[in-house]
Amino acid sequence: MKKGFGEYRGSSNYIVSDELRNAVNIAIALQKPLLIKGEPGTGKTMLAQSIADGLGKRLIVWNIKSTTKAQEGLYVYDTVQRLYDSQFGDHDVSNISQYIKLGKLGEAFVSDEQVVLLIDEIDKADLEFPNDLLWELDQMNFYIPETKETIVAKHRPIVIITSNAEKELPDAFLRRCIFHYIAFPDPEGMKEIIKVHYPDLDKKLMEQCLEAFYWLRTIPELQKKPSTSELLDWLQALVIGGISPKRITEELPFLGVLLKKNQDLDALLWHLNNRPQSRIAHRQSFQSR
Repeated sequence: MKKGFGEYRGSSNYIVSDELRNAVNIAIALQKPLLIKGEPGTGKTMLAQSIADGLGKRLIVWNIKSTTKAQEGLYVYDTVQRLYDSQFGDHDVSNISQYIKLGKLGEAFVSDEQVVLLIDEIDKADLEFPNDLLWELDQMNFYIPETKETIVAKHRPIVIITSNAEKELPDAFLRRCIFHYIAFPDPEGMKEIIKVHYPDLDKKLMEQCLEAFYWLRTIPELQKKPSTSELLDWLQALVIGGISPKRITEELPFLGVLLKKNQDLDALLWHLNNRPQSRIAHRQSFQSR
């Protein structure tokens, strides 16, 4: 049995905690998928890019949608194109392999070098989707009956699976994964993230923005709380707009960068109307828009 874990230590543009770093390296050492959960905007998807950058490997992304089937990740047989070629084409269509296109999982299997495979937002698919991948993720091979060919992974990919916890995943699938939950960063952790993206940002501006941002997230009626990525966009908008730190204490400029639903804007207005006198300026500024 080999001792020691892998060499992932984070990357220049991604702040990784000790717990997350250990989870990544344990998953690599045990050759198991790493299942990452957390609310939107906590850096789940960016983790896969960080792992690829940190280990010098290529990243393959499989974006999951509500209609995605597990088969699509293995291969797709283009029967429509074959039928078209048989009727209107001028070449032999008996070679079915020319109509087989590997999916993202298949692409990762046949890569000449180990890759990082991101299966992004697996909880968007139907309930059977994770179970349909169990064999392939365990055995690292799959069979194509149309060509009677078995695709075997040249190198076991580093598999990162993300979930927003929109639905529960099957127990059989969970047993085969290493799990880590990315908690939403606290203000100190968020400062470190901001410094990575905007190292020259005015300190006072950052502090005022963080105060307003975390206050917004405490409003219980918000249907969609602003995320890390939206905070970074807001900071950029404030800098481009030349907004001073003092103005953020008096109003909340460019709210559309942070709040994306009318109901959330209404909830904010209600809270501004019911906050102490120190927030009167915020309320008046918001109502004037």
